[in-house]
Amino acid sequence: MEKIDRRRALGHGACLAAGVGLGWLGTRFGMPSLSATKAAEDAETPEKRLKALGLELPPIGKPRATLASAVKSGDLLFLSGHISIDKAGKPIVGKVGKDLTLAQGQEAAKRVGLMLLAVMRAELGSLDRVVQLVKTLGMVNCTPEFIQQPQVIDAYSQLMLDVFGAKAGKGARSAVGMASLPLGVAVEIECIVRFSAS
Repeated sequence: MEKIDRRRALGHGACLAAGVGLGWLGTRFGMPSLSATKAAEDAETPEKRLKALGLELPPIGKPRATLASAVKSGDLLFLSGHISIDKAGKPIVGKVGKDLTLAQGQEAAKRVGLMLLAVMRAELGSLDRVVQLVKTLGMVNCTPEFIQQPQVIDAYSQLMLDVFGAKAGKGARSAVGMASLPLGVAVEIECIVRFSAS
């Protein structure tokens, strides 16, 4: 009987430790809480899900004269490659696998995702007009030995799923490593989305 109680106590302790660990990760990397995630799942539209998750979209900078942030063609919106920028507006630089950990690379990818959402909203007027995430190209500035590019871009992909839902938020995707990226940033991502007329 004493052995069973000890096992139960150990099990409860492990669950508590896991919960504390998840809470720390959420605080450290800006992940939504479990209650926020549940609220987002119950929300009916991308704009409501974004609000339920407590996510704020960053301001959009003015694109250079030689390119556009996004281009519409029929019912498709082609978004240019956007780079990892932190909350202060500074580039998140460094090579994943050398200067940055996998978790830091994932945070950089999520930041790019938030910027892409901001561009979608600016171009379409509302994220509710997005019908489908069609294609994504995720580029990771990393060492030759680093092979977890898909796991880095997963943070972006999870954001799209959280905001657009399982059906509209899952598209075709490539995740590749690069010897370098503009300004030495950690991550650059471009994507294509299909949108509705209104």
